[in-house]
Amino acid sequence: MNALEIKNLTKSYPGYRLDNLTLTLPSGCIMGLIGENGAGKSTTVKLILDMIRKDSGTVTILGKDNTESIELIKEDIGVVLDEVGIPECLTVEQVQNVMKHTFRRWDEAEFRRLIAEFALPTNKQFKDFSRGMKMKLGIAIALSHHAKLLILDEATSGLDPVVRDEVVDMLYDFTRAEDHSILISSHIVSDLEKLCDYIAFIHKGKLLLCEEKDQLLSEYGIIHCSAEEYQLLPGDAVKYRKQNPYGVDVIVKRSAVPVGMRVSPISIEELFVYMVKEAR
Repeated sequence: MNALEIKNLTKSYPGYRLDNLTLTLPSGCIMGLIGENGAGKSTTVKLILDMIRKDSGTVTILGKDNTESIELIKEDIGVVLDEVGIPECLTVEQVQNVMKHTFRRWDEAEFRRLIAEFALPTNKQFKDFSRGMKMKLGIAIALSHHAKLLILDEATSGLDPVVRDEVVDMLYDFTRAEDHSILISSHIVSDLEKLCDYIAFIHKGKLLLCEEKDQLLSEYGIIHCSAEEYQLLPGDAVKYRKQNPYGVDVIVKRSAVPVGMRVSPISIEELFVYMVKEAR
């Protein structure tokens, strides 16, 4: 069973349209949803959680339609949104008391372990937390009720590099269980490149691609060459190119590059930047 299936998902606003989004997150995997601010990442997450109504398409979470069964499957979903929805007057201790009556499988010991690991104060009100502290609390809640699917929207935003790295390690450990999966959106591509099994690029409401990360890295490369050398490349090898004062940077399909031409590895971030520039 797939953790998440999205088919032809569409939502229109004045001046914006999420257009026929289709992707599948296999169980036991991590998918990174990458896009600039305003690309449609948060809209997609809200549609998955049925927080806003779709115009058309379907969303299936852990085998159940999200519009019919969200109350039944909320126990199995851990959610961290860009704005952590905790009442500002609550302390961590009070949050713990609320959550133990919210989730049937709430694990107080795990929650307290994570709070200690994140070094969060237990008697300070949420309104006095920094953005990074608020995100840490949201992540602790999401990981403390034995969810099978984590849905994280910019969950590493506002965290310093050391804590981001710790959170990435926690999420990686979470998916060691074969029935645990994660959908994580971020504009911090380096985090997702380390963490994810699948990468989905979204730009202006359209899905540019969705593939296995390792397949992307093995399929594409980059060639730094002169304008004359660029002319030697076959058309089917060139995916994206950028002219600069020193020559041409070319994103290529490795399988179509002539033997003998040096192809350098490409990062997911480089590939995304080139694809977005081409789409513009």
